[in-house]
Amino acid sequence: MALAPVVIVAGPTASGKSALALELAAAFAGTIINADSRQLYRDLPILSGSPDAAATGRVPHRLYGILGAAERASVADWRVLALAEIAAAHAARRVPILVGGTGLYLKALQHGLAAIPPIPEAIRTEAELLYHTLGGAAFRERLRALDPAAAARLPAADRYRLVRAFEVVRATGVPIGQWRSGGRSGGQSRGQSGATEAAPYRFGSILLMPPREALYANCDARLCGMIANGALAEVAALAERGLAADLPAMQAIGVGELLRHRRGEMGLAETVRLAQRATRRYAKRQMTWFRHQMTPDLLLTEKFSERLLHCSRHFIDRFLLTSQP
Repeated sequence: MALAPVVIVAGPTASGKSALALELAAAFAGTIINADSRQLYRDLPILSGSPDAAATGRVPHRLYGILGAAERASVADWRVLALAEIAAAHAARRVPILVGGTGLYLKALQHGLAAIPPIPEAIRTEAELLYHTLGGAAFRERLRALDPAAAARLPAADRYRLVRAFEVVRATGVPIGQWRSGGRSGGQSRGQSGATEAAPYRFGSILLMPPREALYANCDARLCGMIANGALAEVAALAERGLAADLPAMQAIGVGELLRHRRGEMGLAETVRLAQRATRRYAKRQMTWFRHQMTPDLLLTEKFSERLLHCSRHFIDRFLLTSQP
């Protein structure tokens, strides 16, 4: 018997993947399942680009806004939720369509999670104390001597992932990125070390990689639209809660810049410019990841259009047909 089908629509931010997925879900009785780490959080629907009421009213959407900003979700946590939603979609005779730009989520879903050994409590305590004593920037430099790749990738304010990278390399002698290589993925919750197997599904993947200039223009326009639609008020409400700076919701692209504007550190024009730059840099990192880590079944290298939609529908037609037992 053939494995049940799962469609993946991936790409960097502002690439048009949500619009494409919506049209495909409407055409093929699909359920859209979120694979974007920031869209899990309900407190930043505007700044995270979460689907609006028109989209969610048109086709079922799952795993959007399911957590509060004070919560955390690991890759392993998301994977459990995503597998449950995939099974529910199949039970309802709908096509599961995973949509997002968090490549590690998609890799972990398909290939499973690496068996990172348990971290000794002494090393976990050492890492936390060191971060608290040195501060984010100095701690990241300490990590750089052990795991240059993680130090280069993670911002100084991201205490959780910096500490996690430090404790993994200290405990195992192997950088966390290497635990994610070879078809495996890391990123489990602390203390969770068991490996998981590849998901028992047949995946058909679409990757949107529009020209960089067009993508960057979309990033800039999208940020302006977010500001016009209330992103400043959204971040102000979040700031009132006094949450830890290293929480995933607080690390969302643009939050830092808008918080600085709220504190009176810079004007709106400069805020927008810096937030746009951060968004473009994030998109560039995503493009690099997808280019090196994903081999899609269908690669789309143009802006969203009717022709692109036609190609995608033709691919899904063939994919669903060949996955029948």
